[in-house]
Amino acid sequence: MKMKMKVTVEPKGPLRGELVPPADKSISHRAAILAGIADGKSIIRNYLEAADTSSTLAAMIALGAEAEIVKKGGSKGRTVVIRGRGLHGLKEPGAVLDCGNSGTTMRLLAGLLSGNPFYSVMAGDESLSCRPMGRVIVPLKRMGARIMARQEDKYPPVSIRGGGLKGISYEMPVASAQVKSALLLAGLYAEGKTVITEPFASRDHTERMLSGLGAAVETKRGAGGRNTIKLTPPEGPLKPFELEVPGDFSSAAFFIIGALITGKSELLIKNVGINPRRTGLLSVLERMGAGIGLENKREVSGEPVADIHVKHHGALSPFRLGGKEIPLLVDEVPVLCVAAAMAQGTSRISGAGELRVKESDRISAMAEGLRRMGIRVEEAKDGLSIEGGPMTGAGIESMGDHRIAMAFSIAALAARGKTRIDGAEAVGISYPGFFSTLRRLLR
Repeated sequence: MKMKMKVTVEPKGPLRGELVPPADKSISHRAAILAGIADGKSIIRNYLEAADTSSTLAAMIALGAEAEIVKKGGSKGRTVVIRGRGLHGLKEPGAVLDCGNSGTTMRLLAGLLSGNPFYSVMAGDESLSCRPMGRVIVPLKRMGARIMARQEDKYPPVSIRGGGLKGISYEMPVASAQVKSALLLAGLYAEGKTVITEPFASRDHTERMLSGLGAAVETKRGAGGRNTIKLTPPEGPLKPFELEVPGDFSSAAFFIIGALITGKSELLIKNVGINPRRTGLLSVLERMGAGIGLENKREVSGEPVADIHVKHHGALSPFRLGGKEIPLLVDEVPVLCVAAAMAQGTSRISGAGELRVKESDRISAMAEGLRRMGIRVEEAKDGLSIEGGPMTGAGIESMGDHRIAMAFSIAALAARGKTRIDGAEAVGISYPGFFSTLRRLLR
């Protein structure tokens, strides 16, 4: 049984200096999967060294891909060389595929495995076993996948007898990059075109990477933010690739908010991916009056990248958030709640019901934790209303959720007194060096 870690954070001073956030988690997942089905040797530089992405890499190895870590650790992360099996060369795994805590691993692999003619089973830890898989299973079944899960196809474990897929046109009820990516991966193996329509645009890393590998992917924007993606199955192999993974904006977001709520703070956060489908937080912070600048803009391996300069400029204004903005910052909502707690007025978040079924119920977890710290919060089915005010240190339970643990560690910087984070080991899911970075930047 994993030991729970307790970390105490107190407001010792401003955040000052430079940091490079860990590699982008979403891109790392997708790179490992696509390298595993490419025809030849792919090189992934700065592959995220964290629990979730390790689960994906281990799964691809179990499916027959060969992987070698040729450079581990250091300021530029680790380089992973993957020798892919080709689009039709994966093998049946000899045991259950362990997805750990990673919903991304399980959902994306559900699409991949549905297209491969063998039997496989995916399982995960206690948290993942309670997270919904129906949103992926329903459209995959429409494509002809023979896929089953616990409680009437709702929860893991997930078993799949792959092969025999047909392309479909699917209108997604909720924008989800994971569901979209799963269907695109399945579509690589389907007979006919796969057409996906999402109500609002979500992160597009999979589309960008598939296009780079030679797959025929077309994207068309429609009225009201609707987004349609059409995939034509490739006639030949997917090309191997070299890719440098940029820094993860979602990880950088904690230090962006930390600098904005801590007096005299100034940070330069380097090498951060600024894909417009990921950086909705910046638009909200601009409305709040934050001091943020993007410097050294460039493109790295098909993704926009920049250095983010953030400086404390005083009080923040409240905000309203909902609708098509939510998919552009869904992972940043927990730490955005911390910014709301420090704003002068009441902020409201709606349309974020997706947060109820993440690693924890993030709406409930943020509401409970902020109340413990003295903030007035009203909880709705799909969001929160947060009245800014002074915060007091308190005991916080992470609920096993990395983003909850990090969000309240940042809140602690602006609170009176000490804050204890129980279950702080959860940060290892995406940002193993979070606490050491936090200590280094506190001046």
